[in-house]
Amino acid sequence: MRFIVGLGSLLLIAAILLDAFEAVLLPRRVTHGYRFIRFFYRHTWRGWRRLVMWVPSTRRRETLLSVFGPLALLVLFCSWASGLVIAFGLLHWALKTPIAAREIASTVEDYLYFSGTTFFTLGYGDLTPTGFVGRLLAVLESGLGFGFLAMIISYHPVLTQAFSRREIVISLLDARGGSPPTAAQILLRCHGPQAAQAMIADLQTWETWSAELLESCLSFPMLAYYRSQHDNQSWLAALTAILDTCALKLCETDQPDHHQARLTFAIARHAAVDLTLIFKITPVKPDPDRLPPVDFSKLNELLSEAEIHLAGGAKAELKLTELRAMYEPFVNALGRYFLLRLPEFTPSRPTADNWQTSAWMPRTPGILDLPNAERGDHFE
Repeated sequence: MRFIVGLGSLLLIAAILLDAFEAVLLPRRVTHGYRFIRFFYRHTWRGWRRLVMWVPSTRRRETLLSVFGPLALLVLFCSWASGLVIAFGLLHWALKTPIAAREIASTVEDYLYFSGTTFFTLGYGDLTPTGFVGRLLAVLESGLGFGFLAMIISYHPVLTQAFSRREIVISLLDARGGSPPTAAQILLRCHGPQAAQAMIADLQTWETWSAELLESCLSFPMLAYYRSQHDNQSWLAALTAILDTCALKLCETDQPDHHQARLTFAIARHAAVDLTLIFKITPVKPDPDRLPPVDFSKLNELLSEAEIHLAGGAKAELKLTELRAMYEPFVNALGRYFLLRLPEFTPSRPTADNWQTSAWMPRTPGILDLPNAERGDHFE
């Protein structure tokens, strides 16, 4: 019995250390399926979603969903620490580690207490190992405990910085594409004498952001569960709006050079595909269609009024459909899994941008308002 418990404890220690190494230190996607962190996040997120769906208020549901990311990270760290403490305690019990104490320490509870004080380097001294093996395990456990606490302290700032970098472009999209951002608004607001250069600069920024989104989610998959500060914004809505905009740019006839749009579309689509692989999500085609023929005709008319011309007739619709098929099943599956709403191609109703509103005063027309053609009042 003690041999089985000791062997199980060693396997548990090795599994926890490997899982922590892959989650915190290894900057690449782990392909094998036997991971505690994947099991932990998948099942806790599934249970959290079911509980949140019972909340009637939309705003409160979004608030509770935003709590999951930081809370799950804390629970994950506590699970790792508790597992190591229990594993080392059971290993001491299996080896019958001799311990000098005021009373004879031979029960499992005594060894678990000794393991806890050693892991967290409390140094009470009421239980002290006397044998060579016991002292070696105590030194090893105290070193792991010290390193584990240092890893937690240093890991959170790195995760916070990655989150902040992700949110910068999402916030910048507010004035460029609305809240939530839409491809039509992005194109309409970036139309003018210097629109071509401005759009190329924006596409370059979005290309870099998409690459950083992919890299950060590969290194820190739990970052995808962190939601944006505003309820009408999300990393998935920004990624989808960027893909929609690039798809429309590739269908334009007035832009002979689509080089930057192709590059941005490629890396953004790469991010969407790899994220579904990371979280083991099956792509699902949107139902209903995000841009049915009737809405495409309205979109084409709006862009034509702003002198943004797509390829004529059914050619543009066919090309746009082919481009959308390359990414929509992936972003739609991500939206269903994370309970994030995908943006529309054109806003269904007029809304004020986040920068135009505040809790202390209503939005009023003023000198900071964008021109009507750019602000999208023709959607009213």
